[in-house]
Amino acid sequence: MNPYHFFSRAVKKSQAGFSLLETMIATALLVTVATGLLCVAVLATTTTESQGHLAARTTEYAQDKMEQLLALAYGDGTSDTTVFPAANSGGTGLTVGGSSNPSAPVSQYIDFLDADGNLLVAVGTTPPAGWFYKRVWQVTNPSANLKQVTVTAIVASGSTHGQVPQSTVTALKTNPF
Repeated sequence: MNPYHFFSRAVKKSQAGFSLLETMIATALLVTVATGLLCVAVLATTTTESQGHLAARTTEYAQDKMEQLLALAYGDGTSDTTVFPAANSGGTGLTVGGSSNPSAPVSQYIDFLDADGNLLVAVGTTPPAGWFYKRVWQVTNPSANLKQVTVTAIVASGSTHGQVPQSTVTALKTNPF
């Protein structure tokens, strides 16, 4: 037997390539895996966008409440900030009190918004129908002529999948400003 003859047959066989059937099976497996990954990618993107949107809104609404509170005079103890614009009487203004914990709200230091950010009328700490965002605030007096205002906004717990977006902002207000 000629040794070169065996070698040339081995080279030809190794260069034969894949059959059409093998190529179709490999393509089918690739498409199946890609489809599965695409579904996961779409779900992850949708969830991330939704959570990001809600987190941005909670921050925006916490900042809105903070601006409303900081617009009050340092000694204001009567403005009703549960309505917008703030009423001149019937509220707590910047009186020390409240809670920045959404699970332990204090009457007159809480308000609710619908999904579009519109203020809803609530009685005490009882959420009104259709609420989507809850804002709570706390005013403390850490030293003379200084008030610390903390506002926390949170999304209704049943409105998201996973962790509930929440934002907290804090600012200081000095007397006489």
